[in-house]
Amino acid sequence: MSRAHRGAIGFIAARAAAVAAVLALAGCATAEYYTQAIAGHLDVVRREQPIADLLADPATSQPLRAELERVLAMRDFASRELALPDNGSYRSYADLGRPYVLWNVFAAAEFSVDATRSCFPVAGCVSYRGYYARADAERYAKALAARGFDVYIGGVPAYSTLGWFDDPVLNTFVGYPEGEVARILFHELAHQVVYVKDDSVFNESFAVTVERTGVRRWFARGTPAADVRAYEALRERREAFVALVLRFRARLDALYHEPIAEAAKRADKARLLAEMEIAYGALKAQWGGYTGFDGFFAQKLGNAHFAAIAVYTERVPAFERLLAREGNDLPRFYAAVKRLARLPKAERDVALDALAR
Repeated sequence: MSRAHRGAIGFIAARAAAVAAVLALAGCATAEYYTQAIAGHLDVVRREQPIADLLADPATSQPLRAELERVLAMRDFASRELALPDNGSYRSYADLGRPYVLWNVFAAAEFSVDATRSCFPVAGCVSYRGYYARADAERYAKALAARGFDVYIGGVPAYSTLGWFDDPVLNTFVGYPEGEVARILFHELAHQVVYVKDDSVFNESFAVTVERTGVRRWFARGTPAADVRAYEALRERREAFVALVLRFRARLDALYHEPIAEAAKRADKARLLAEMEIAYGALKAQWGGYTGFDGFFAQKLGNAHFAAIAVYTERVPAFERLLAREGNDLPRFYAAVKRLARLPKAERDVALDALAR
């Protein structure tokens, strides 16, 4: 076991002890949630292997070898050309034997498009619960549904520990198309540069700005034109899908605020959700039958689906202008963003509003 692995496991053990100290103050459900979270992340750590060791091992399959070599090239590029942290993150690999590292459970009330939040003594309040086992996620979702909530379970291919640990490359995303793998790596590493508590819009908009800049620069190294076109097509489809979801989210939100009987709201809700599925079918037809977002509709459509599509990119234009103002120099850009991050939120928002004008 490498020194990084031993350190990570030691850190988990220390955090587990801290969590144990507050579990006596929490309900059984909270204790069970923390237990699975600690065990789940520890399992990921135990499965990690240095990529260099895998590349030196003749038993490593050729497809995986090619994917890991590509990741290492992106990882070196991220630190060398994008000034992202040069640490142990994404220099190890873990095969989890499943398609996602986590399954997030979202819930919303019958007449609300806002996510129901869960609060914990250590983690604070969040708009979802993440489970390392799908069965656990389904069990929790079933309990919420029995209480009348709309629920949605979404698989998560990657997540960031914000520099607390050296995050590994996972089987859940290593085989994605080139642009998607680069996007994930650059985005998650950006969170290690700047992260402001309780300001998801700021954090995600900053990371998306770094991600977009990074992918463009990565492609400029000589990525085949066909691969670039495929990435751009996927990005455009993603944006069109999110726009569709937000359009119907707004319509549902307006409906829920109307002063009408619940039975009428329920009927209009069903009509709008059916209309949304029809609109999605039309969008797919424009894409030539592309099915990449079909999973969103595989579960019974409800308010929790809208809670799961959180759009945190509204500040991207402001960050892009800040990057341009800093001469497209990423270290200078990061320094400017860190200065913004130190401001109180109200002042930070004013500064970003000014940048966007």
